[in-house]
Amino acid sequence: MAICEADPWRLQYFDGIACPEGVDIPTEDADAWVWFPQHRWIYDKLAVARSQGIAAAPHGVVPPRYPVFSKPMMNLRGMGIGSQTIASPQEYAAALTPGHFWMELLQGEHVSSDVAVENGRAVWWRHTTGIPGPGGTFDRWVVHAEARADLEAACGAWIGSDLAGYTGMLNLETIGGRIIEAHLRFADQWPDLYGDGWVEALIGLYATGRWIFPDASRRTGFSVVLFAPSGPRYRHPPAAILRDLREREGVSSIQITFHEDRDPAHHAMPPGGFRLAIVNCHDLGAGRAVRQVLAEAMAAGGKTARVDHVQGAE
Repeated sequence: MAICEADPWRLQYFDGIACPEGVDIPTEDADAWVWFPQHRWIYDKLAVARSQGIAAAPHGVVPPRYPVFSKPMMNLRGMGIGSQTIASPQEYAAALTPGHFWMELLQGEHVSSDVAVENGRAVWWRHTTGIPGPGGTFDRWVVHAEARADLEAACGAWIGSDLAGYTGMLNLETIGGRIIEAHLRFADQWPDLYGDGWVEALIGLYATGRWIFPDASRRTGFSVVLFAPSGPRYRHPPAAILRDLREREGVSSIQITFHEDRDPAHHAMPPGGFRLAIVNCHDLGAGRAVRQVLAEAMAAGGKTARVDHVQGAE
């Protein structure tokens, strides 16, 4: 498998697609950091902020004004761990942490963008926004069909100046059009929502250095997430139920996002809940209906009953 995927529930997007020998495509930041040494600096979030003229400095340098946002300078797993808003000098003194930095508190829409890059030039974009739930959970992500000209122009200029020579996929997290995090990979949660032939174009980019993807059938998609309370041990739904749900009109794919044979505490999850499944769809109503069936099928102990307090269940 040339697309190096750590999560077995996402292998479904890449199975059976031919890839030339010796082509390696990362979906994990640790792999990308190793394979692209010339551009690995972008995992230093302080450097990314300063490259855009955003006020930022390591802990120990006193902010000139508040509020500021504080987070680790580099963290390839659990990117948001330890992040917080600091509103005063007293809070700053209490929050001082080695390896963390502060930056000015940005305002505006939070967007995740996947970008195909040819030799430092952005040649394809797709933008996603999240509908948050409590405690770091998400109800769903919306994979928008529409372009965002201003965002693409600003980030495209940054790519051209700061990632000159890079070819591959890039994921950018922005707030108000300014980059807060960059990743030398794509978001592997919803490649099926990008359209037929997208994975083949992805492989072609890494194999030949060229991006060839007509993108003629672009549609808005949804990645609907099922969370349940943390602590209990959940069971995967029966295979027959999954087969039926995957065949429903408007549903693109289903990911069961936990290891049934692994202790729940050994999964990396947000504080607000335990993620059981993701339903990718082009019909939001169909995705929500499938989420509810999965919630009932995966109740703690394997009983077919409703999971209480499912985030976003409607």
